[in-house]
Formats: sequence, structure tokens, C-alpha cells
Amino acid sequence: MAGAFLVVRIKGQADVPHWAVRTMELLKLDKKYRATILPARDSTAGMLQKVQHYVSWTEVDAGLAGELVEKRARKRGHRRLTKDDMDRLGFAGPAEMGSALAEGSATLSKMDPLLPWFSLSPPRSGFKRSTKRLYGQKGVLGRNAELGDIVRRMI
Repeated sequence: MAGAFLVVRIKGQADVPHWAVRTMELLKLDKKYRATILPARDSTAGMLQKVQHYVSWTEVDAGLAGELVEKRARKRGHRRLTKDDMDRLGFAGPAEMGSALAEGSATLSKMDPLLPWFSLSPPRSGFKRSTKRLYGQKGVLGRNAELGDIVRRMI
């Protein structure tokens, strides 16, 4: 099993059943185009399977996690991370934090001044596949091997 999953909420908040809303709250995905990095565990995989019609996920690599931390990580008040914040968290830079997140040895929810999610934009030049279908059915939802490229266009 991989070290960590990159999870992105693709669908919005309308017509979502209460059990899916609660599961996505636990995953820290309250709004559309929010992303988070979660350690790969059996319970996390089960939660992702439960809400696969609303989110997309893939195994995250250290490079993509470092890019997300560098460009989209925010602390309370939606302020950017500074060098002092990185030092307080015990990381030399965004690349080191990204590799720790990708390995699963660190989690966003336990890093105190940091928000546990990344706010993304819609992808430049749009989605190339349907946002209403699973990845195996020519869509983007569920476990998606191409999510890394989509997220790079969303940063």
C-alpha cells in the first residue's frame, strides 16, 4: 500500500446525502476543489470507497506534495506559510514537508498553525473526462491515475 493518498473533492454540496457529507467532513473536504493528503490506512481507504462518487484520489508523490505545500498551504486566517512557521514545524522547507506527507509520517491535521486542506482552483483548460463518472467509466471520480496532472493544473 502507498504511503499517502492525495484526495480532491470534485463534486459540490448540492444533493449530497447526510452520510457522505459526514464522511467528507471527517476527511476535511467541506467544499468543492478542496484537497488533502491523508496517510494510507485501511480505514481511510474504506472512507474513500464510500464517497467515491464525490471525490477523486491517487497515491501522492513527494514532488507533487512539495508543490502543494509551497504554493497552496495556508495557516489560520488564510495567510501563507513563512520560513518561521516551517522551522516551528520542524521542516527545512516545503520539499522536506512534502516528502514527509507523501511517506505518511506526517499529517496535515496534526501540524498546528496549518489548515488541514489545500484550496484549489478549477483546472486550467477544464477536465478532459466526465466529472459525473468513475475513472474506469471514462470519468475522473474514484481512484484516478491521472489526478496528479489534473492537480498540477489546479494549483
